[in-house]
Amino acid sequence: MKHYSSIIIILVLTAFSFQSCTDNDDIATPQNLEINDFIWKGLNVYYLWQDQVPNLADNRFATHDDYNMFLANYTPESLFDALRVDKSIDRFSWIVSDYTVLEQGFQGTTKSNGIEFKLGLDPNDKTKVVGVVTYIIPNSDASTKSIARGAIFNGIDGKMLSIYNYKDLLFSSSENYNINFANFDGSTITSNGKSVAFTKTVLDENPILINKVFNLGSNKIGYLMYNGFYSSYDLQLNNAFGSLKANGITDLVLDLRYNPGGSVLSATRLASMITGQFTNQVFSKLTYNSKKSASNSTYLFPDKIGTTPINSLNLSKIYILTSSSTASASELIINGLQPYITVIQIGDTTVGKNQASRTLYDSADFSSNNRNPNHKYAMQPIVAYTVNKNDFGNYQSGIVPNFILRETASTYGVLGDSAEPLLNTAIAKITGTARTAKPSTQKPFQALSDSKTLTNRGGMQIE
Repeated sequence: MKHYSSIIIILVLTAFSFQSCTDNDDIATPQNLEINDFIWKGLNVYYLWQDQVPNLADNRFATHDDYNMFLANYTPESLFDALRVDKSIDRFSWIVSDYTVLEQGFQGTTKSNGIEFKLGLDPNDKTKVVGVVTYIIPNSDASTKSIARGAIFNGIDGKMLSIYNYKDLLFSSSENYNINFANFDGSTITSNGKSVAFTKTVLDENPILINKVFNLGSNKIGYLMYNGFYSSYDLQLNNAFGSLKANGITDLVLDLRYNPGGSVLSATRLASMITGQFTNQVFSKLTYNSKKSASNSTYLFPDKIGTTPINSLNLSKIYILTSSSTASASELIINGLQPYITVIQIGDTTVGKNQASRTLYDSADFSSNNRNPNHKYAMQPIVAYTVNKNDFGNYQSGIVPNFILRETASTYGVLGDSAEPLLNTAIAKITGTARTAKPSTQKPFQALSDSKTLTNRGGMQIE
């Protein structure tokens, strides 16, 4: 009997030793590999597609030495990239070397000249990049310049933007630079000789860019342009809805065309500001990978922000303006409201981000508590799939508008003006009297990216 007990003890010790190798938690990792160690462990636990990545399998490494040798083959960025599934499946995970910048961006704080823009390809040369100004952040350096929405630029400090250099030129460390502008005649981009000097400063962008009411006969139409789900502004957003409520609006146009997303909690609160009659009913659900299934969660329509009552409009219909930059938490609003009220979407097809991410830090539980002081790397991997009350979330290709109206170089009207094409169309649908803006015959530039995507703002963050 003693002989069998010894065998059992040996087997248990062997199994424990192997488990230690695969979990990689009980043996110190060399300091030069600690960032890569954090990346592998974090993705092994949280990554939504962990079970589809062979190198993230729990039994991938027979020994800790094997594990360390694997990690040593990569830089942090290349390891993160190598551990993702095909980019056609995961388009939205990223890593940063300084989590301070990441955290600030999620609350609308950036170092910028104040120009928000879209980037596209020159219609006659797909290696050349052109930018279009979408809006200017108030109280920024750009707000003191004579730069119109819809202005086209194609160079920085005399160097033409291309698919090879646009990131380096647009986001260099230099605080002072010149932007070179151009004209577009409907077929050709031509530099016009206009050059404007800008200075980057630290900006705190209030996502509530415009909040106004149009009194049109029996219709009191509220218009709210909301450009980011930044949770630190939720009370201000609630105050904006309080103003709309006090004005007795009958209809609401919510402009999300330049909103790349943000806090899931903020989206849930916004949904209750729009409605109010569905308190404690399901707004959205998040589903994690099998290892984190205990984290699967349901978000209910709230009636308070902390102890502050939510200013609810109790609407049964809403008009939402979208573009090819509308993503994530903005799409969550559309999808989450559709089982409850009528959502009329006007503009362009959205991005198609039906997933949520979480910031992972190098700490024992991947939270921001007791972070490794030796570096400032953090990850923002996709960790959950989102669906609405009816378990629908299949919009990876984007949410298609009820009325398609794409912005082009010739149709960038003044934001908040009733003649601006997208807002004008919404007003026409509400009143039944205004003339609907006609779609432009001019094709939009082939989309490349936009300023918020390139600076990692937005997404759908779990707090």
